[in-house]
Amino acid sequence: MSRIGKKPIEIPAGVDIAVEGDILKVKGPKGAIDFRIHPLVEVTKHDSEIVVVPRRKEQNQETLPKEVRALWGTTRAVVANMVKGVTVGYEKKLEIQGVGFRAQVEGDVLVLHVGYSHLVKIKAPDGIQFSVNENIITVSGINKEQVGEYAARIRAARKVEPYKGKGIRYQGEIVKKKAGKKVAAAGATGA
Repeated sequence: MSRIGKKPIEIPAGVDIAVEGDILKVKGPKGAIDFRIHPLVEVTKHDSEIVVVPRRKEQNQETLPKEVRALWGTTRAVVANMVKGVTVGYEKKLEIQGVGFRAQVEGDVLVLHVGYSHLVKIKAPDGIQFSVNENIITVSGINKEQVGEYAARIRAARKVEPYKGKGIRYQGEIVKKKAGKKVAAAGATGA
């Protein structure tokens, strides 16, 4: 049995939930999200709660197949993230470090100046917003998966190099620095 899947999801005030066939629609103050429910899992709404249960092929089946248990917990987590996204929203912050490295937002496009001979431009899809404050880039939206994906794309534009620490990193991320050639060579001959 799935411990996560068994937990009901509380529906906060101002959030509307609709299950239409295999599509779950969640609408709240920040926006709306749709999700296709897997055929092995069933999502139902009871008063002010959402309950996720597995569909059993046979009524007398004691144990669930591994795939059904995995989908049960995953579906519950995705639905809970959708409810949180339409009420509170999600955001990830990234730091830019390096001489001459900077970012700016032009409409819905994030323009990065990160040491290449060209500019790196990343266009925001519907539901995702970029903002820049000094050397901090903020990616925000209602879909947790998209926010994480676009934050990873921005970070991949110039990953942090291990010698000087220049590049784009998540806020609070710790990058271990490597010793340079001179320090490594001095340590080898000094022994």
